[in-house]
Amino acid sequence: MENYFSSDFKLGVLGGGQLGKMLLTETRKLDIHTVVLDPNPNAPCRIGCNEFVQGDLMDYQTVFNFGMKVDLLTIEIENVNVEALAALEEAGKTVYPSSKQLSTIQNKAKQKLFYTDSGIPTAPYTRFAYTKEIETALKHETISLPFVWKSAQFGYDGQGVKIVRTYADLNTLPNVECIAEEMIPFKNELAVIVARNVQGEMGTYPVVEMEFHPEANQVEYVICPARISEEVAKKAEFIALKTSLAYDHVGLLAVEMFQTRDDDILVNEVAPRPHNSGHYSIEGAYTSQFEQHLRAILGMPLGGTDSKVAAVMVNLVGAEGYQGEVYYQGMEALLRQTGVTPHLYGKRQTRPFRKMGHVTIIDKDIHEARKKAESIKRTIRVISK
Repeated sequence: MENYFSSDFKLGVLGGGQLGKMLLTETRKLDIHTVVLDPNPNAPCRIGCNEFVQGDLMDYQTVFNFGMKVDLLTIEIENVNVEALAALEEAGKTVYPSSKQLSTIQNKAKQKLFYTDSGIPTAPYTRFAYTKEIETALKHETISLPFVWKSAQFGYDGQGVKIVRTYADLNTLPNVECIAEEMIPFKNELAVIVARNVQGEMGTYPVVEMEFHPEANQVEYVICPARISEEVAKKAEFIALKTSLAYDHVGLLAVEMFQTRDDDILVNEVAPRPHNSGHYSIEGAYTSQFEQHLRAILGMPLGGTDSKVAAVMVNLVGAEGYQGEVYYQGMEALLRQTGVTPHLYGKRQTRPFRKMGHVTIIDKDIHEARKKAESIKRTIRVISK
């Protein structure tokens, strides 16, 4: 194994947000030199990396120049310049996830087509070059209301997704490349994180269940293990592994899925990086998702993916009606509780539904952990001063 530890090796990370910050906890444990690129001078990663470069992640030259100064490049956000990544690969640099994989995942229309071509079950959909074309499709009855509208690019945390129930809903949408996806009646939203290292060794984390905020379309709770039958869990793991092999990825691949009323599993979308659905693993698993991502991209043996204990993760997002300098109300009551760990992301400014942190609750009993999570959600509020 190459000497990554306490050496001149440089790991480049594109993106300096909270995922990068949590990844840096692991690079610091192993004394791996890190260089981070982010447009925000106050990015959460700034305090944890060895070198910080401020720059535009979508600018070709900025990303290319940054990549040439490091030995291996990874991401913590998908919205980066893939042409620059392809040029870096041509120049002999190692990039995980690859530019090819990322260009498919960046575009939801391409991603859906990839599932169809790879025989991976997904909700039926129609592709449109522009939102305006949907009206014609509705008139000709090639699609029908209601459906889920998804912007092909630049969607995140519930942005770029909307349920369209009436013609009037179409007027609120941007006129961009998009997909119209059939609304699937589902029981659960599930996720499986697959780890795959350079040598092709693979491992899956337990299936987690995700509960969403009804208005913000953001995950509120992540529950591990998911409260589903063993048969459904095996099916979800199998489809996640099939998806991973189709992408031929190295690193982590978070596979988000729907469990239908008939217990079929449909892939919704993937993220080729550490993911919100794996945050519970810091306290709950033998190997956190962040350590696992490092192990995978650096060609180390994978760590154990099993859970040590049941865990529920609660997202802390900015409260509605508050904007400005952040204040965490209820921290003292939270810190008095056993098995409860807060993670604050280092964002000084709050706004409604902005992800500001998360709290992990661990317990021998998943139902107890879920109850405690609800009480935590009521205890702590992310407001402004």
